[in-house]
Amino acid sequence: MEFAALITWFAAILAGLYMLAVWLIEKDEATPSRLPAPVIVTHVALAAAGFAVWVAYLVMHRKTLAWAAACCSPSRRSALTMFLRWIPVYRGPDQPADTSQGAAHEIPAEGHFPVILVGCHGLLAVTTLILVLLTALGVAG
Repeated sequence: MEFAALITWFAAILAGLYMLAVWLIEKDEATPSRLPAPVIVTHVALAAAGFAVWVAYLVMHRKTLAWAAACCSPSRRSALTMFLRWIPVYRGPDQPADTSQGAAHEIPAEGHFPVILVGCHGLLAVTTLILVLLTALGVAG
């Protein structure tokens, strides 16, 4: 189960890096993003740190490292913040765009995220958290 967590964590990282690349490419000053850069940077940094701690756990087999990897609560909070800010962008504008004057609704950068990728990233993250917690609790070894 330890290596299953490693695989799901790595897959979540790949999906997250893809979304980060889309966000960076599509980011435009004319259409402000609903995802603040500090929240994104914090999420990426904490996820990478948690992954590094998990790899250290796999190498050293210290239970405290497993718990440290499981307790990346700021990463989960920033993930929830980003997801809740992404939902209105995914759903679209409340008012239809006024096309009579040529004004098209501009989509923020996060509006270009593939919905399936957002779902997979979240599912992988939750699966990883469960696997890491089960390992830290000693349920799986």
